[in-house]
Formats: sequence, structure tokens, C-alpha cells
Amino acid sequence: MAREYRKREEEGNELIRRFEDHLRKKKAEFFDLDAYEQIIDFYMFRGKHNKALQAVNQAISQYPFSTELITVKAQILSNLEEYEEALDLLDQANALQPNDPEIFLTKGSILSLQGNHKEAIENFEQALIFADDKDEVYYNIGLAYQSMENYTHAIDAYKQAIEININHDGALYELAFCLDVTGQLESSIEYYQKFIDEDPYSAAAWYNLGIVYNKLEKFQEALNAYDYAITIDETFASAYFNTGNTYMNMGEYTKALDSFRKTIDIEGPSPEVYCCLGAAYESLEQYELGLKYFQKASKLDTLYDEAWFGAGACLEKQEKWYQALHFYNKALKIHPENSEYWKAVAHAEFKVGNTVSSIDAYEEASKLDPNDKEIWLNWSFIYYEQGDHDKAIETLLTGFDEIPDDAELFYRMTVYLIESGRFKEAFNYLENALILDFDGHTSLFDFFPKMETQKALYKIIEQFRKDNN
Repeated sequence: MAREYRKREEEGNELIRRFEDHLRKKKAEFFDLDAYEQIIDFYMFRGKHNKALQAVNQAISQYPFSTELITVKAQILSNLEEYEEALDLLDQANALQPNDPEIFLTKGSILSLQGNHKEAIENFEQALIFADDKDEVYYNIGLAYQSMENYTHAIDAYKQAIEININHDGALYELAFCLDVTGQLESSIEYYQKFIDEDPYSAAAWYNLGIVYNKLEKFQEALNAYDYAITIDETFASAYFNTGNTYMNMGEYTKALDSFRKTIDIEGPSPEVYCCLGAAYESLEQYELGLKYFQKASKLDTLYDEAWFGAGACLEKQEKWYQALHFYNKALKIHPENSEYWKAVAHAEFKVGNTVSSIDAYEEASKLDPNDKEIWLNWSFIYYEQGDHDKAIETLLTGFDEIPDDAELFYRMTVYLIESGRFKEAFNYLENALILDFDGHTSLFDFFPKMETQKALYKIIEQFRKDNN
């Protein structure tokens, strides 16, 4: 089997070499429809949309009446955000082949991307009339309704998809999300149980029930359900993988490792599973092994940002700040809209002494996730450490605009105001902090190691306790 796979891979690589040689040298070369489909798939899978467009344009010049090629070109143009041109092409394809469900599906997907969800649903419903894989069409209808926040209709569509194909992972995942949003997850157990009642030996039914229990944080019930799925089908890789995730949720990291390894034994390595192994080792404080698996993940897929971030986290735990910063920046380059990555970069920059870069990174993080109090606490702390108490207060006040009722912010503001000599304001903030979370006052003593200051604060806090009992 491995020899056959390598042979197919070599043939595929040879086909791409031939095509690129043809483009580069502009020499005549004939490719049949099958070959063009392979070439286009190769580029689309790798996100090389412009190369895919070159290939499909050349294919259409040889096969101008292939509605399949025209539809694929529309998909590529959609990936390049050329939506109107893509829709025009689909209208042409529909004129050639009015009953092709793929045309309606593609048009619906593009309309959804444009935010025209109602029109998208109309096209998906047209696709339903002609499609063989109706589960996929119902799934797309569910996504469109979900984008409109019409969760009731989305739930109905996902259930239709699952009734047809209980193994439709996307529909199962989104259904669980919509049921959770609408507070119906607990009551949905009966819905999933009915599949088991119909067929107790359905591994997929047990697996799906496990997903619901896991989402409800009923971890032991989830494990039991996954175990039934695995007993029925020992090669059920996803059940092993989800078992690993459930063990992670339970803090049983060694057991999680075993499940993730079993997943690899069955279906081979993937960046996702390697990252899970890395996270398990990180949780076990075996940081070198964690780093090893995160790096393995990044080698399998250099654009898998979670792998670079995980590697950085393992290095941070070992206080290897320069190396951690290198990996965090790699993750950030791939996914610059992730506030956690900006926050990690900011912290690492601070630790290596790059204060200006740290401040800039915290500012970016605050734009992406202004409700993350850790950003405001850490950002303001930089100014506090520099002795610029006014700037620390100003930064934290901006945080209060976003998070007005957090005790930790009130306690930290108390510290900054005391240090700047603004005692009356400080006591007002302290009083609010004590009302919100009395036990949180111990954090103040970390900032005031002198015994006399601690005694003075303790006296004020005790007076507040007496007055409010």
C-alpha cells in the first residue's frame, strides 16, 4: 500500500513538473481533462489560487463546454474575492447545464460570503432538488441560517444532514454549537440516543453522543460513549482523538498521550495530533518533549500557527525568552488577528528588555480583544515598573472603559494610586474592589512588601469588613 501511495505521489509530482515546465517554456503540451483536474486540485489544496486560475483557464480553452471546469473557475475566483465575476460564470454554466447541483451549491456559497444569506439559501434549496449528497446541501443551508443567527432553522437543517449521514462531522459540530447557544444541549441527549436505540452497534452514534457529553463537561459519560464507539470499531481514529481531548479536560494528561498516540497509529501523523501531544507534555511539565512535538507539527505544516505558538509556550515555561519570542513571531505572522499571539509576543518582548516593542504589541492585543483584563494589567505594569505611575493609571483607566466591574482591575488601580500619592482616590477604588471580591485583597501585599504598609492596608481592610458585616 505504501509503495502504491509513493508511486501515485511521484506521478502527481511529475504531472505538476510537466505543467510548470510548459508554462515556463511556453511549449506545446497536451493535458487531458483528468490531468487538468489533478493539477487544479494540487494548487487549490495548497492555496496557490493564481496558479490554479492559470491551469483552469488553460483547461477551459481546451474544454470550453465543461460546466465542471467553469464551476471550478468560479470557486477559484471566489477564493481571490472576485465574487461578481464568479457569479457571472456560474450563470453561464447554469445556461449550459440547468440541473447541475454543484452550480447552485457554489453560487450559494459565494452569496453567503457576500452576506446575501437569503439568496444563498434559495440556491441551496435548488441544489437539493438535483443533488445526490443532500447531507452536504443541508449542512450549507444550516451554515447560512447560522450566519443570520437563525439558530432554530440552522438546527433543523443540521438535523436533516445528520439524518442522512450520521458521520457528517461538520453538521454534528455546528449542531452542538447551535444547541449550546440556544440552551438545548442537555435536552438534545435524547435526540442522539435515538440513533443508538435504532442501532446499538453504531460506532458513529456512540461517538456523537460522546461529543455532546464532552461539550456538557460530563467527561466520564463522554469517555464511556467514546469507549463504546472504539469497542465497536477499533480503527475509529476520531474516537481515540476525542478521548484524548476529554482526558486533557480532566487533567489526565498521561492517559491523553496514550489516546493521541493511538490516533497516530491508526491514521498517521497530523499537525493537529502532534500539537495535542505537545500540549499534553507541556501540561506534564515535560517541556522539551512538548517542544519536540510542536516542532514536528510545524514541519508537517509550516502554516500551522498553533504549532509555532505551542513551541513558544514550551520555551517560555523554561524562561528561554529569545527563543520563545522567535516562535511567537512565527505564529503571529501566520495569524496576525490572534490577540493571544500579540499578548505572548508582548510578554516575551518585555522579558528580553524590548519595552517599546512590548507596549506596541499590547496595544495591538487590546484592539483585538479589549475585554481581556490580562492585557490591561500587563500593559499598565510596564509603566508602573518604570516609575511612570500616571501613565500606568491612564492605561488602566482605558481598560476600565472596556471592563468596568472587575475586582482585579480595582485592586491594581489601588496600587498605582497609592504609589502616586493619590490616597483618597486609592481608597475609593479599594472599597469597590473589596465589594466585588473581598478575598482578592491579598494581591495588594505582593506590591507592598514593607511590613508597615501591609499593616496600614490590613487595618483599612479589617475596618471595611467590620462595617459591612
